[in-house]
Amino acid sequence: MRAMEAEYEAEHSAVMGEQEVEALVGADSDIELEEEVDLDAVQAELERVWPDMPTAHRRKCEAEVERIRETFGQEELEPGMMDPSMVSEYADEIFEYMQELEEEMMPGTNYMDAQSEIDWSMRQTLVDWLLQVHLRYHMLAETLWIAVNIVDRFLTKRVVSLAKLQLVGVTAMFIAAKYEEILAPSVDEFVYMTENGYSRDEVLKGERIMLQTLDFRVSDYCSPYSWMRKISAADNYDIQTRTLSKFLTEVTLIDYRFLGCKPSLVAAVGMYTARRMLGGDWDEAFVYHSGFTEAQLEMGFLLLVDKLCEPDFHKMYVCKKYAHKRFLKASVWAVNWCREHEHLRAFLKGMIE
Repeated sequence: MRAMEAEYEAEHSAVMGEQEVEALVGADSDIELEEEVDLDAVQAELERVWPDMPTAHRRKCEAEVERIRETFGQEELEPGMMDPSMVSEYADEIFEYMQELEEEMMPGTNYMDAQSEIDWSMRQTLVDWLLQVHLRYHMLAETLWIAVNIVDRFLTKRVVSLAKLQLVGVTAMFIAAKYEEILAPSVDEFVYMTENGYSRDEVLKGERIMLQTLDFRVSDYCSPYSWMRKISAADNYDIQTRTLSKFLTEVTLIDYRFLGCKPSLVAAVGMYTARRMLGGDWDEAFVYHSGFTEAQLEMGFLLLVDKLCEPDFHKMYVCKKYAHKRFLKASVWAVNWCREHEHLRAFLKGMIE
């Protein structure tokens, strides 16, 4: 495996530069970003939550989850409930509340249809640039997820010009950092991140517009990491599975096909895909902690394999980030695994058709 890692790093060491990113998202500051989107159409989009399964199949999966929760939970998990740091007596109510919030905080799945100057590839480039900014300033993981959620919900409600797309991204990160970080970067540092493509006043004005558009709802969003910590209890918090699943869940940030996927489902898909890659199974412990059966996660697994098999995926910053030994070179290993199992992409094509 070390030989494969060395070969991969030698072959794919080039990573998309920041100049490329900024050339794509633009830096002109003369165009406003305040045109509104038809909210009735947005609401219709929000009602479609991925995965869209036949009613009978969905009910069968839900019944299976309930059966496991009733039997497996009582028989096997009682000793683990004694850890006071897990506040197990409140856990059910906490996660029920989080499940209500995650549906309310989802963006539209097809909001790009209402945009006139930007497309999904530009969103992908923007999110990949935000990953660079996030890592450079050593911000918390939740800050990144909140920022991308703010971007998507804002673009769901507003039409944005290409020239203002980077401003939307950096303003969203500015808001998320102010909410989540103990010592957040200053507004001047965020201006510096854009190489002075925007002024201090533009970022502050963008912050006001963005918060008003979203009704100041920032704290209601819960990232997949909350559910990932819960699911990790099923394998006693295995470090390899956890690290690989973190990489895979971050890949979903740049793939617009996961916009209709709730954070709890993103976490489950990441853990399930990591287990599949590492040769593990999705047993009753994982179903109990995640709330999803294998049948509900298969589509997400195939979508991730498809994304990692894309010819230019190695150029994405998320791939470079997780190629570091600090993250166990998870991206190097995962990309090689997907190339060895590229035949799985045919299953995805068959399911879509």
